[in-house]
Amino acid sequence: MPSVASPVRDVRWLALSVLCAGMLMVVLDQTIVNVALPSIQSDLGFSEAGLAWVVNGYLIAFAGLLLLAGRLGDFVGHKTVFLTGVAVFSVASLLCGLAESRSALVAARFVQGLGGATASSVILGVIATMFPEPRDQARAIGVYSFVASAGASVGLLLGGVITQAINWHWIFFVNVPIGAVTALLAWRLLDDNRGTGFHGSADMLGALLIVLTLMLAVYAIIGASDHGWISIRTVALAASAGSLLAAFVVRESRARQPLVPLQIFRTGDTSAANLIQALMVAGMFGMFFLGALYLQRVLAYSAVDVGLAFLPVALLIGIFSLRVSAPLAMRYGPRAVVVVGLSVIGVGLLLLEQAPVRAEYWRDILPAMLLLGTGAGLGLPAVVTLAMSAADPREAGLASGLANTTLQVGGALGLALMTTHSSDRSQALLRRAADADSALTGGYHLALLTGAGLIATALVIALALLRAEPVVAADARRHGRSIRSDNKVGRASAPEAQKE
Repeated sequence: MPSVASPVRDVRWLALSVLCAGMLMVVLDQTIVNVALPSIQSDLGFSEAGLAWVVNGYLIAFAGLLLLAGRLGDFVGHKTVFLTGVAVFSVASLLCGLAESRSALVAARFVQGLGGATASSVILGVIATMFPEPRDQARAIGVYSFVASAGASVGLLLGGVITQAINWHWIFFVNVPIGAVTALLAWRLLDDNRGTGFHGSADMLGALLIVLTLMLAVYAIIGASDHGWISIRTVALAASAGSLLAAFVVRESRARQPLVPLQIFRTGDTSAANLIQALMVAGMFGMFFLGALYLQRVLAYSAVDVGLAFLPVALLIGIFSLRVSAPLAMRYGPRAVVVVGLSVIGVGLLLLEQAPVRAEYWRDILPAMLLLGTGAGLGLPAVVTLAMSAADPREAGLASGLANTTLQVGGALGLALMTTHSSDRSQALLRRAADADSALTGGYHLALLTGAGLIATALVIALALLRAEPVVAADARRHGRSIRSDNKVGRASAPEAQKE
């Protein structure tokens, strides 16, 4: 006879699928647009600088609101915030698809970024609350990590197919029915948690400071590739962001009801995991962008061919995220899995850096793709598990927003850093009379070495700061429980717990 708990567990996993559908919609949009940019430029008459705002407007709004939206989820309820975000994202997607002018598209993209941030900011918080058991939580985060990371490569393929088969407007229109179905199912399946409430006056000054800080920081990072890292513009924006961040920290340390309680940063694994995640995503996101450019500009791949070339990465991320990473983390601890994942990613980037001007996919590209997919599939779920490991249920949205913020800021930082190095190196090679393909390839090689350096830095931090401890042991320690020595069941031993 089936257990009483089985229907509840089935509903939880179905609810997880709905959350991941919302996350996939947001993640796909970030890469699917990149493939369609040439068509958008020719259709609406964008300049090169103006075209960048189709991406930057979304990214600035998205990164700026993540932390605040996650915290609002704790106050008013995760379900409410998620549904609001999906609705705003879907309406903004419709406006993007209907846009017939440059200003209309950029404005709609900004609103779309606000909706994407609102929806995605609380997803990890819902997962942490819905799956409190360490083993189930690790599996659920594996599913989430697969969607968040593999969606980037799937977006490259879908963007090429939709743009070539129909037109760029439909890369936005497809979000509308997906968003509607996601919202309906989420409304039916997610728990109606009311949140903790604001407990008095809301910290509006803190909210304003953190949003402005993140927006200025991302604006400085994404503009550094065009203006230089030591330009007056970049330094001024970075200094302004730093000043606002300092003011935010002072405000939160003195506020009676802080928007972001600073004690969340005092947990070593949480702080280190967020830093590692930022560096890991920085190396991987830059690789996706520059790898796509290398395949298109040097090897003359079509948009669809680029998506197919990256498909092994998505498949392996899925296999290792869903089937391998969580069991290994339960047995050996997330730290060990993160270290192995980072090492494999680093080797993959170094191998891809060796690809020549006249590369053959099966010999020069595919081996690196296999390593990158394996490393990301192993490492990302484990590091996200660590980032959420100390989250109190009352602050799950904050921890979720923080993890998503480091992911977005890390991606922007890595992309800006790697594209700057790539452009500078290519221009230097052209001045030395190198042909265009050789110059571009040389620039991409330096960028990939930069990405490998970011991964190496993350590896050093993981080895130095993360505790070598299985997930179940960490959970027992946090809750004052003991566990069976064989660690097969992963639950507190009742007799031993009673003795304690």
